[in-house]
Amino acid sequence: MASDTLERLESTIRARRDATSDRSYTRQLLDAGPARCAKKLGEEAVETVIAAVHQDDAALKAEAADLLYHLLVLLESRNIRLADVLAILDGRAGTSGVDEKASRGS
Repeated sequence: MASDTLERLESTIRARRDATSDRSYTRQLLDAGPARCAKKLGEEAVETVIAAVHQDDAALKAEAADLLYHLLVLLESRNIRLADVLAILDGRAGTSGVDEKASRGS
């Protein structure tokens, strides 16, 4: 169910490339390019951390949703599909985090 939600959101974000920029915040972000999308993702990450440490569960859930949205916008700005990211996660399944990190090298 959750991946269906993310896949639908990814599809909506992709469709926003064709929307008018005065009607679509997503289109404005995409038009600004990957650097702007990455900056916005960073801002949302900080807000998520703050909510996790200092706010209630509802605030954390809302910030986490914003973070996921902005991650998908950044991926779209670079033409990277969610399925490609999920395939990497699937490939890591069953491997300890310590082992996986060590396999990346320095």
